[in-house]
Amino acid sequence: MKENNPLNTSWRKTASTIYKKPVDSKIFGSVEIDITDLEKYIADKRKSGVKITLTHFFLVATARAIKEIPELNTYVKRGNIYSQEAINATVSILLQSGEMGSVKMLNADKLTLTESAVKLREEIQKTYNGDENATMQMKEKLAAIPWPLRGWVYQSIKYITTTLGISIPPLGLSANNFGSFILSNIGSIGLDIGYPALMPSANIAFVLILGGVSKKPWVVNDEIVPRSILMLGAALDHRVIDASHGGKLFKLLKRFVNNPELLELPIS
Repeated sequence: MKENNPLNTSWRKTASTIYKKPVDSKIFGSVEIDITDLEKYIADKRKSGVKITLTHFFLVATARAIKEIPELNTYVKRGNIYSQEAINATVSILLQSGEMGSVKMLNADKLTLTESAVKLREEIQKTYNGDENATMQMKEKLAAIPWPLRGWVYQSIKYITTTLGISIPPLGLSANNFGSFILSNIGSIGLDIGYPALMPSANIAFVLILGGVSKKPWVVNDEIVPRSILMLGAALDHRVIDASHGGKLFKLLKRFVNNPELLELPIS
């Protein structure tokens, strides 16, 4: 008998297969950042024709920060910690269906802010045109498998790729298929802050969340003034990194927020 429940979307059927009761060690952290000057910088760039957003900024800023914190660019395979060969990122996007999807941004640390605007737009357009990356295509394939066979298939794929570290080229899957980190801007969909899940099959060191931006009283030069404040949240994989690495990440992000022009300098 065919299911007609509208709640059983492909993603929800896949998520119910992937996630179990939490048993893993995770670290959650958040920080408030004054982005008043950054907003002015972004507004000026947009007036000049460069359509960047906070997502573009934190994509490049986070990738650049990782270069200075190598522990954040790692993954686990066969009980050992390995360094990623490059700094690739997975960016969550809102699909036209209303569900969340993602795009892959290769060598994100080598992009400038201007380049990131062009590249991310291209990748999003590919997804809208139906050319989703291999990971997102697997979501649809997995959701089509009946329960409980769906759970067995997922666990088998996860064991082969994530645990054993064996790639499955025909499916486009590997032990580090999601890249170095996941970035999600939930502020754009009306949430002030979120504490993300570390998807078991992603095998990444952390997920960074951009929350909402709000006006708050803030101390600047010993005076209380209204400022635009962004809430950042992160979930860290405690197998490979500690809270200290999260602290270093937020510190570097604050440096880029105060000096956004640094992200327009190309790096090799």
